[in-house]
Amino acid sequence: MGFDIDIRKQLGNAQVALRVQTGPGITVLLGPSGAGKTSVLNMVAGLLRPDAGHVRVGGETLFDAARRIDLPPERRHCGYVFQDARLFPHLRVIENLRYGATRATGGTPGPSLEEITALLGIGELLTRWPATLSGGEARRVAIGRALASGARFLLLDEPLSFVDRARREEILRLIERLRDELGLPMLSVTHYVAEADRLGDTRVEL
Repeated sequence: MGFDIDIRKQLGNAQVALRVQTGPGITVLLGPSGAGKTSVLNMVAGLLRPDAGHVRVGGETLFDAARRIDLPPERRHCGYVFQDARLFPHLRVIENLRYGATRATGGTPGPSLEEITALLGIGELLTRWPATLSGGEARRVAIGRALASGARFLLLDEPLSFVDRARREEILRLIERLRDELGLPMLSVTHYVAEADRLGDTRVEL
């Protein structure tokens, strides 16, 4: 099962609204900067409270204004891969991954660190510091940390940002592999039409 989202939020003079119901796979939100894409991710993650509506993922209600349900972020079992990766600079790659594992709370355990390392092809990066990683390498490690937390779904904020053109194909293939091998619902945002066309099992324009 995928996403069932019906949310509204007033942000200054603009209103962010999304209504979508999807099946398994990748749901892509496409729109220009300032359209509210990241705000939607933050509402699904529990970092920003909608004014009205509901958020359900895989049949589980994470937020419902009418029923006064609002699970805190740590109980939503969501893996959020931010636009700038946000790795801990004082921790080596392996320690960043282990930190993700310590954040696992309840539910179905995520893949082991060995499985994540093999899936993402980051074995040679484990002893590196985040400052020495390329944009594509940092993105792979950030995804790995999210998976290590036992995430039931992934939120991807502009997954090709800070990735050079030569590495974009690598990241696109990786996201497709996560979809096919792990079966995790994913909600991704982008302003690249080609990326939305390729990845989106469901595509929504904001």
